[in-house]
Amino acid sequence: MIRALTGYSTKHPWKVIALWAVLGVALSALTPTLFDRVTQNQAGDFLPRGYDSAAALHIAKERFGVNPDATTVTVLVARSDGKALTAADQQRVEAEAAKLAKHRVTMPREDDGPQQFLIPDRSQTPRIAPAMTAPDRSFHLLTVELVGNRADKGVQGVYRTFRDAAKTRFAEAGMRTGFTGALADTVDTVDSRKLVTTVGSGIIMGLIILLNVLVFRSVLAALLPLLAVALIGFVAAGAVAGAAMLTGLKLDASTPGLINVVLLGIGIDYLLFLLFRYREHLRARPEQPAREAAAQVSARVGGAITSAALTIVAAFATLGLATFGQFRSMGPAIAVAVLVMMIGSLTLLPALLAAAGRKMFWPSRTALRPEPGEGRAARLGELVTRRPLTMLAASFALLAALAAGLIGIHMDYGQAGSGAQTPAAATAAEISRTLPAGVSDPTTVYVAAQDGRALTADRLDGLARALTEVKGVGQAAPTVLNKDRSAARIDLYPTADPQSRQARDLASGPIRATVAEHNPAGVTAHVGGTPAIVADISTAVDHDLTIVFPVAAALIALILLLLLRSLLAPLILMLSVGLGFAATLGAATLLFQHVLGEPGVSFTLPLVLFLFVVALGTDYNILIADRIREEMRRSGTARAAVARAVRHTTPAIATAGLVLAASFAGLVTSPGNEQIAFAMTLGILLSALVVSLVLVPALAALLGRAVWWPLSTEARAGDRSARNQLPGGNR
Repeated sequence: MIRALTGYSTKHPWKVIALWAVLGVALSALTPTLFDRVTQNQAGDFLPRGYDSAAALHIAKERFGVNPDATTVTVLVARSDGKALTAADQQRVEAEAAKLAKHRVTMPREDDGPQQFLIPDRSQTPRIAPAMTAPDRSFHLLTVELVGNRADKGVQGVYRTFRDAAKTRFAEAGMRTGFTGALADTVDTVDSRKLVTTVGSGIIMGLIILLNVLVFRSVLAALLPLLAVALIGFVAAGAVAGAAMLTGLKLDASTPGLINVVLLGIGIDYLLFLLFRYREHLRARPEQPAREAAAQVSARVGGAITSAALTIVAAFATLGLATFGQFRSMGPAIAVAVLVMMIGSLTLLPALLAAAGRKMFWPSRTALRPEPGEGRAARLGELVTRRPLTMLAASFALLAALAAGLIGIHMDYGQAGSGAQTPAAATAAEISRTLPAGVSDPTTVYVAAQDGRALTADRLDGLARALTEVKGVGQAAPTVLNKDRSAARIDLYPTADPQSRQARDLASGPIRATVAEHNPAGVTAHVGGTPAIVADISTAVDHDLTIVFPVAAALIALILLLLLRSLLAPLILMLSVGLGFAATLGAATLLFQHVLGEPGVSFTLPLVLFLFVVALGTDYNILIADRIREEMRRSGTARAAVARAVRHTTPAIATAGLVLAASFAGLVTSPGNEQIAFAMTLGILLSALVVSLVLVPALAALLGRAVWWPLSTEARAGDRSARNQLPGGNR
């Protein structure tokens, strides 16, 4: 199958390139609209109905008409001169709010550009309602509902337009305004980092190109990987969105961005694997036609690429077993994208090699000449095989020292961007000096009648009174009944920041306990709101980790077993990447929890790291192990074979690791992704430079051909060839 794909692609390269180009261009225009139809915004929607906050959200949607896709912004309005609001001021605020509520907010002009058509139109009329006035009448609060996810660029643009219009209107009325809430905080953070994000992304992309130029001494070889991966990425994104539409799968709004990062990294990795082997082949056979060389190299490396891609697919596909819907949808989505990238690596990339031929390394005149003398890669191979025990001990000591950071690890379930010094945070702080912090994002108890009797405020008075007496609840709003009195809601305003651990512990602990104790007969009551949702997400994630980790590890081990036809080699590779995972998570814990004093590491970090570092790190292990096995088929000692394998694969693995690490480092410019950016960058570097190029070869050098126990056919052939080289042949 692999030879058939690569063979056809190298035989008819321009047909294959044209097909991918047409698909890529078409889907680049359609994909944003497709993704818009398959994404959902509320984290609570990703929880099974059995979780308390998910049941509360269901009542909110069914009985109160709450839009689950709405995001709320709290607007603070105060007099510009700092005096208390008068009755006339109050009327003026309400009048201006009513005017704003009738005005349709459109996309801002500054977002117009050549890619504007790729951003879905989020123009809408906001829902604005009065919230409350400060006890000292220093300010009045309004709640504004906008539909859409705060990570959506279109929604962010609409919010900016509304914010600017509100500022202008109230300023003309002698008022100042402040805005807070998740959307306001996200936009403030994005705007404050806009220059850093743009410059950082440009620098990282420039470094990737420069690295390829320095390695291949070719402009074409540096740019083609990026163009090819981008083209395949458009098709992969379209395939993901199309599959989600066909299956009814709902994706998180962050999934498309994550897919782009994954595909950029692994796509360039696979093309680099091909390019290095292609250059090596042309150097060894200068007389061979380039198209024939491309066919042979693509078929040979295609097996390793397929196995490497399938390990990632297997790892992410296991997320389909998760109970938390965000994981359950993200896993299959990335698996589909990687499958498309694998197909592209077996068709488009070989076609590019066949079409470009030796011009792939233009304008260099020396790229295809054999390198004089021994290079750094050869010296590394010699060092690892001459002193394998020392190199093994050194690499193990480094990884173990970093893994020690896991001692005392805590999970942080705070939301991205919380705690940042933004105008939204300043507004929240101003509100909390007079009112409970939870005013901008209340914890809500939803009650639904089960006995057919209409609810009354008196019937729920005992529950409402008990909730107001819970320590940590600063204030409670009056009980609100829906139109047919079949349900009620009680908004609670905790004194703790809604994004803090204290608010989550309060919602999942004392508030839920009070609801269970004072719930009237004949009704059901559930606790909802952001703190309750995040508390339930933490429970779901903890449950999912115990399922996903072992299943993913078993599937990856099975793929390695089938590829390497050995029991010992897959075990070595799995243990090595496992140690790399522990070292990476430990280093992140040391830096963010112990050095920077954060509450802990992000609750998603262990799972994301496991999938990326283990799956992507296995890519490099597969490449080095496959080359070691190939070299061991030849005559000579096992250590000489390992040395040759390290010599030939070090440039590819080192370059691919640096490129992939650089692509993940780009996440540091995205608000709230600092931990993931650091951990993924370090994890890939450790996997490529330490585990794959030192630890695994050192173990192979120590174990010799026993690493393939029970011996595969190829290893036995190599063993016989080695014996034939001894004096006396097989004697």
